[in-house]
Amino acid sequence: MKEIIIVISGVILFLIGMINLSSAVRKLIDVRIKEYIKYAVEKPLYGLLTGVISTIIFQSSSASTALTVGLVSAGLISFYSSLAIILGTDIGTTLTVQFVVWHFTEISPLFISIGGLLWLISRGRWQVTGQIIFNFGLLFFGLGLISQAVEPLKNSPAFLNLFTQTQNPFLGIGLGIVVTGIVHASAIPISIMALLAQQDLVSLENALPVIMGANIGTTVTALLVGTVATVSGKRTAVSHLIFKCIGVSLCFILMPYFLVILKNLSSSVAQQIVLAHFLLNLVIMLTFIFILKPFAGLMQKVLRGEDETLPIWPEFLNRKDLSNAKKALDDVQKELQREISLVRKMFLNATNMITLAQEGRKRDISYVEMVVNNLRAQIVKFLWRISAQHLSTQLSKKVFAFTAIAGDIESIGNHVVWIAELATQKADKKVKFTESGKKELREIILLVNQNLDEALSLIEVSDREKINSIIRREEEIDIEVKEARNKHLKRFHNRLCSTEAGLIFVEMLIHLERISDHCNNIAEYVLDIKERNLDKSCI
Repeated sequence: MKEIIIVISGVILFLIGMINLSSAVRKLIDVRIKEYIKYAVEKPLYGLLTGVISTIIFQSSSASTALTVGLVSAGLISFYSSLAIILGTDIGTTLTVQFVVWHFTEISPLFISIGGLLWLISRGRWQVTGQIIFNFGLLFFGLGLISQAVEPLKNSPAFLNLFTQTQNPFLGIGLGIVVTGIVHASAIPISIMALLAQQDLVSLENALPVIMGANIGTTVTALLVGTVATVSGKRTAVSHLIFKCIGVSLCFILMPYFLVILKNLSSSVAQQIVLAHFLLNLVIMLTFIFILKPFAGLMQKVLRGEDETLPIWPEFLNRKDLSNAKKALDDVQKELQREISLVRKMFLNATNMITLAQEGRKRDISYVEMVVNNLRAQIVKFLWRISAQHLSTQLSKKVFAFTAIAGDIESIGNHVVWIAELATQKADKKVKFTESGKKELREIILLVNQNLDEALSLIEVSDREKINSIIRREEEIDIEVKEARNKHLKRFHNRLCSTEAGLIFVEMLIHLERISDHCNNIAEYVLDIKERNLDKSCI
């Protein structure tokens, strides 16, 4: 019983280390992920390398594949581009087990000590770095506990007979699938096989089927994420399963030859297990990397649907136009239209979540916000270059107005993300609004949506009537929000709604009001340009 508890504790520490490591790494790379994506989608080879590197950093192929499926679902990566990344994650995950064979479990306390000290005494990036080192050490410390717990099993004839005598390979495959599916980490069963091999407690013949099953089981996480993803995200998740199943089938059919190759490559069973894991995924990669286009086409026919991809980088900002300030400002105007259209799409998805929250929708909204933030940064840089030229007073004012509009659009996106977060909290806590509250919220959302629509059209063509309409509607929204808050206060005192419902309701009102404020700002900037008669052909 003592050994069983230690093994369970080791698995739990490994999973905590892996989850926290992935979370800490995301904090560091989220702000730069758009740059990685830019290179990942250029060529399959770059996508493959991106998958390898991301899995080494995360120390989890499940985290990498789940992130990839999420990016595809949000439209940041095309289905075709995701396939190479998925193949890369399969290669990268083999390094974790190699670390076990290199006895990282023995030096894990050193990582925990160094990382823990950095985490406790540092701030900013060094603190996050310390957190990463600490969790990396914790991951292998958990495996070290498992190694210590299984060592006494050397004296158990029953255990030795079970793991060293050749068993039915289908049992091993089933065990690998089940364990990996439960813990969402193929490194757990494969690392345990390596640890048992280091203690001379398992044979390669029995470990190999477990490795095969673990590789199939690692697709469970992506499949779960795929259930709430778009059609493109589902294709990526199913493709990952197909890759693994075909690769495992090939290796299973050729198992006798596979065993001979592994035994010739190394005399250590633990190292043979690492090589088996690597070669299996190498076979999968080599089988599919050269046929990704026809495979992607086949999957698109099997799982039909639109493969919508959002360009992360500006589509209309042309450096060649910088020599002509008027033409360059035309480019900015078009990019502003694209930026606000993305925000409006986010708004519709977020407000739909209030009545029908779907897991994964908030994640997609956050990814689109990343695109919006990037567009704003690129627009501002482009405007700086325009402003470096000798401009008339009118064109200078337009540069400053466009800069402010880009900032307002980005701020709208931030408020939309908060609405999505509140909608998720509402669903998770099973919070219900009263019928009166729902009606008030619907009316305000409708008004805000109208302001967003007209702000979008204003950036394309200036219209005095629409400007006045937004300004009037903004005043109406302010009144509606104030009345809704007062009515909610009465309902709260009459105990018609819960405290949690009230807090979420009021905070949603605040963000809706702020979105309308930013739409009003956009209208006023457009009005300011119009009244100064600045190049009416531009706006």
